[in-house]
Amino acid sequence: MRRSLAGVALAVTSMVALSFLIPLGALVMSLVKEQSVTAAEQRAAALAPVLTLTTDPSALRESAAGLDQSEHLVVHLPDAQTLGDTQAPAKLLERAQQGRESISQKTPGGWICLQPVVLPGDRVAVIENFVPDEELTRGVRASWAVMLLLAVGLVGGSVLVADRLGAKVVRSSKKLAQASHTLGQGNLDTRVEPMGPKELRDAGVAFNAMAHRMTELLAIERELVADLSHRLRTPLTALHLASERMAGTPESARVEAAVHALETELQAIIAAARTPLAVGPMGHGMRSAEPSTPRPAAGAEPAAGCRSQAAEVVRRRTAFWAVLAEQQDRPCALEITQEPTAVSLSDDDIAAVVDALIGNVFSHTPAGTAFGVRVVRTAQAVELIVEDSGPGIPEPDRALSRGSSTGSSGLGLDIARRAAAVTGGSMRIGHGPRGGAHITVVFALAPSQSAGRGPRGSRRRTGWWPPRKR
Repeated sequence: MRRSLAGVALAVTSMVALSFLIPLGALVMSLVKEQSVTAAEQRAAALAPVLTLTTDPSALRESAAGLDQSEHLVVHLPDAQTLGDTQAPAKLLERAQQGRESISQKTPGGWICLQPVVLPGDRVAVIENFVPDEELTRGVRASWAVMLLLAVGLVGGSVLVADRLGAKVVRSSKKLAQASHTLGQGNLDTRVEPMGPKELRDAGVAFNAMAHRMTELLAIERELVADLSHRLRTPLTALHLASERMAGTPESARVEAAVHALETELQAIIAAARTPLAVGPMGHGMRSAEPSTPRPAAGAEPAAGCRSQAAEVVRRRTAFWAVLAEQQDRPCALEITQEPTAVSLSDDDIAAVVDALIGNVFSHTPAGTAFGVRVVRTAQAVELIVEDSGPGIPEPDRALSRGSSTGSSGLGLDIARRAAAVTGGSMRIGHGPRGGAHITVVFALAPSQSAGRGPRGSRRRTGWWPPRKR
């Protein structure tokens, strides 16, 4: 913008300067010429009274020298005697003598002025005054130089002023743009100091108001989530009491474990919602180092140094879901590599992905449908594969859009896709060997792990696949 404003100022002031310089230069040249010619005519006219009084050559030379020291004043007497070096063409001189008319015109090398004087006896003498070209342009170049310097100073000053004004505008615009990027990356404390032109100051004030309102709305939303989660404690307490009354039955331990896990998750949600608002670069809650800190939404950009072993997290979460799978008579297979599977995500993020994918199996397939979970290590990535023998996903691309899938919000698959994208990975949806869904989430290995790959370890297999005969 600074260059644009400076360019506009340069173009405008240059055009204005040229529009004045050209006419002024021509006018100065015309005035100098006119003054020189007028002075020549005046000198010739001043010598005419002397010529009417005497035709003595010595007196005339003395008078001419007094009027014109450059000796361009010449007298042509009637007896064809010429006093001085004449520059007048013969035709012009004859015309002035016979026609008795004053002549002033351009001739080669300068300007000639002829003034006839009628003497006693009807004789005609002619006074000649020649003005050379250098006299006609004396001082013109100096005047042009002065005007040119003034024009250059005017153009330079206007460009400098435009650059300073542009710098002020650009500085304000850059600060507003930087604040917008910072706010977009999740720093809700970002504010700008309104400065610059009125329009940019108004934009800065509006930006601060927007950021403040955004912080308020996020805080209200988090408080609402905490309140809604807290309201779930009442039915959870009832379930806990019911499990105590079931003590001694085979199902009591399972119900108690499920209630305890649900209570732990609910407490984590409430703690996360009540944590002071601080968002990361992707707008999700940042995690602290304490184990009790609840997990954020999966897909958030991990904090610096965040790393976990994907295989171990998958093993723990699959064991949690295996309890419910046994209750619904769902055969479950688990196959995990023994190689290191460090990825740049927290345990909570990976757990959210596993819960979302296995939860979809339970939500969209009938009881008794078998499913399997595999973790495979490749040269540059860790692949999490969840497959089932259900009806599958008819429209994989549509399934990734939140709220567009029939009977589903699309949130689970979107959580997995965003988590994979944070590490630089991807997600694929297809059909498994038995026609069911086959979902592969690819997590890029953490930098220290992706440089090389050690010897391939054995795989640990738990459960069965395909479903066992009952």
